[in-house]
Order: sequence, then structure tokens, then C-alpha cells
Amino acid sequence: MWRILLIAILWTSLPTESRAQDQGYDWQACRGEPGAAAPVLHDCRPVEGVIDPQGRELWLRAAVQQPSGDEPAALYVVGAASSEVWLNGQKLGANGRPGNSSTAEAPGRYEASFPIPERLWRSADNLVVVHMSSFHGVVRLDNPVGGIAVAPYPWPSRTIPVAIAFIAAGALFAAAFGFAVIYSLRRTGSSLALAALAGVAGLQAILESLRALVPYAYPVHGLRLVGIWVLSAAFAVLLVSYVVSRFWPQARGRLVLVAAAAVAATSLAPGFDLKTLLALMIGLALSAVVAAAAVRRRLPGARPMLAYLAVFIAVGMLFPSLLVDLSYFLFAAGLLLPLLMADVVRLGRADQEREAALTRAAARPDCLTVASSRGVERVPLVDILAVVGADDYVELRLTNGRRLLHSARLDRLETELPASFLRVHRSVIANLAHVRGFEREGGQGRLLMDEGAPLPISRNRLPTVRDALNAAPRV
Repeated sequence: MWRILLIAILWTSLPTESRAQDQGYDWQACRGEPGAAAPVLHDCRPVEGVIDPQGRELWLRAAVQQPSGDEPAALYVVGAASSEVWLNGQKLGANGRPGNSSTAEAPGRYEASFPIPERLWRSADNLVVVHMSSFHGVVRLDNPVGGIAVAPYPWPSRTIPVAIAFIAAGALFAAAFGFAVIYSLRRTGSSLALAALAGVAGLQAILESLRALVPYAYPVHGLRLVGIWVLSAAFAVLLVSYVVSRFWPQARGRLVLVAAAAVAATSLAPGFDLKTLLALMIGLALSAVVAAAAVRRRLPGARPMLAYLAVFIAVGMLFPSLLVDLSYFLFAAGLLLPLLMADVVRLGRADQEREAALTRAAARPDCLTVASSRGVERVPLVDILAVVGADDYVELRLTNGRRLLHSARLDRLETELPASFLRVHRSVIANLAHVRGFEREGGQGRLLMDEGAPLPISRNRLPTVRDALNAAPRV
């Protein structure tokens, strides 16, 4: 059982180039034309490199041996081509209709099997002839033929790999829904990025399994490969976006742009397996660099994130095809499901802390109860210069030069803080009691504070800020 399963996994996961060239057959390309019973071949020469029927008609022949054992056998043709096959002068069947032009060809399936009757085998000198053509490919492939080989019939079931992929896909779609709900409640960029991450990974799990589920025509294979690469590229950029948002939000725009450019460059790599692998590895590597910097800064959650990323970078370097075909889904599910559970727990705790904070605030309205990684403390409102949004948190800038991270959202604080605090920018609330004026430069406004750097003013908020400063009493 395990031997059969291993064969099935290897056949579906090894790089295409390896399958095409390492069959143990000495393929020859010939000139050929149909005969009375079997094709007539002449001018045969050894095939150098990969077997490539794209944009032409191809006649191949090779000597094969009957598999040992009593199991039935078949000739398997896996590739982006139509094909028909003969063994020892007897036709085994056709997959589509090969031809010398796109009009003459009828596209066949990407995977085809031709059962071999026992009576056709000879004790020696078994000759296989394959007629192929590929005029309907959507994209040009570096290795269009995945493999031509005699193997036991029927081919081992792929139920277990497909089941793993579908379990991962179901978990990922559930995670995508959960993060989307959390985003609707909190409107945080990290929740949106995680929802997109989970959805993209779930779609790719389905797309990867398509080959084992549906006997699709070979032109679909090119579209499938393009889709797999696009989804992998999107996942890589979204992963970098999430990790940067969590540990280095100030650099999010720049690093996401770098990730997008690097991932887009993988389109120049030869072969879709390599394109996909490089896209994933770029996302993992950039995310690991950011997580490593966060570990040095001792940010919470950075160490387990770095360890998890390092494991899958190692898998990608040691077993690249495994990362592309299977581990990728398990990696995504193993990363996102714990984050979803942590976010759900955090939502529950946030509700409890919010109720407690409101109770304390009612008793002492001149203070803000701040929940941070250091614990909970009361900060007098008069000591707050400004509140600046930082994704899932806000940063409190205080009069003594201190800065505190508070696990609250800017939108909620805007409704809870007194009228002396004014939203002057989409990510800034300023304490008008500490404002000494504002200035304009090229249509942009800046709020001048008693201490610290000026604060930006949104263009559409300038009139409101001016009116509020004119009406606000000074302390």
C-alpha cells in the first residue's frame, strides 16, 4: 500500500523535466505516415532534451520491456498533446486526434492511459510508437510532456493526496470566513490580509487537485499552471504584507512593493514549477527577515513566527517539489488556523477589557485606561499629546516623551475621548490643549504641538481643525 502511494505522490509531485527525461527509454523522433495497419516510420534520430510536440506533429518510437509480475499494464502518456499509440504494430488507442495543423488536430486529455492486452507482448523487441501533436496550447511550456511510460494498470489511486488537499482547502476557507468576520468587526488591515491569505491558499489547493479530479483537455493545463503561479505570487505578497503589518507597520508600503516586484520577476523563470517555487520562497524569505528583526527587538509573537517560517524555508530548499505540491497548503493552514484562534480569543478579551475600561472611565473620566504588553495603567488625559493609529493598536504620545501601545482602535477612541481631542487625520487624534498652531505647505497642513514633532492634517479636515482651534480654550 505504501509503495503504491509513494509512486502516486512522486508521479504527481516530481518536476516535469525529471519525469520527461528519466523514463529509461531511448526515444527516437522519426518521420512517419499512416500505414495499412501501423504507421510507417523512417529517418529516426535520438531525441535530445525534452520531448516537445508544441506547434508540430511528432512521431516517436522506443523499445520497452513488459513489467514483471502478473498485473495488467498500460502505456501512460502525460502531457500537453493529443496522442495515439501502437505496440508491436497493434493500435492501443487514441487520445484526441493528432494532426499536422491546429485544424487537423482534436485536443486530447492531459493524462491518458492505454491498456495493453497481454497477447501483444513479446519476449523481446517490444516496440512502442507514439504519434503526438500540440497546436492548441494556451501558453508555451518548457516541458510539455510530463512522461511516457509503461506501468501497472490501473494507476494507483490519488485519494489520500487529494483528501489532504481538500481538508486543507476546507480549513483555509473556514479561516478566510473567520478573518473576514473579524475584519468586519475591527476593520484592521491585518485581518483583511489574513482573510485574503487563507482564501488564496484554499483556491490553490483546489486548483492543484484539479488534475486528479477532472480528466481535462490538455489546453486547460496551461491555464491551470498560470493560475497556480498567480495564486502563489499573491500568497507570497500577502504573507509579506501581514508580517510587516504586524511587526514593522511603518515600512509596510515599501516592503510590499519590493515583494511584489521580486515576485513578479519570477515570471521570467523557466518552467511553472520553478516560477511557483521562487514566488513562495521569496515571500517566505522576506517575511523571515522581518520576523528576525522583530525577534531582535523582542516584539511579542516574533519568535514563533520566525521559527515557523524557517521550517518551511528549509522544506523548500531540501524538498522543493514537496513545498509546491503539498506542504504549501499544510503550511498555510498551520499558520492561519492558530492565528484565527488567537484573534477570536483576543476579541473576547478585548470585549471584557472594554467593559472594564468603561466602568473605570465612568468612575474616573479624566484618565484613559491603557492595556499594553506591560500591563494596564491609567494615563491622565492631560498628559496625552496625540493618539496615532498602528493597525490593531494605537500609539499614545505623552508629554514626558513616553510612547505607549494601547490595544484599542482609533475609531473607538475617537468616540470615547472628550471633545478636546479632535481627529485631524485618518490615523491621528490630537489633544487640542497641547496645540500651539498649525501651518500649511503646498496644500498640506501640519499641527504644531507644545512638544514633539508636528502632526499631519488631512486636507479635508483643515477647516474643522481651524474652527476647533479658534473655539478651544487654552490651558
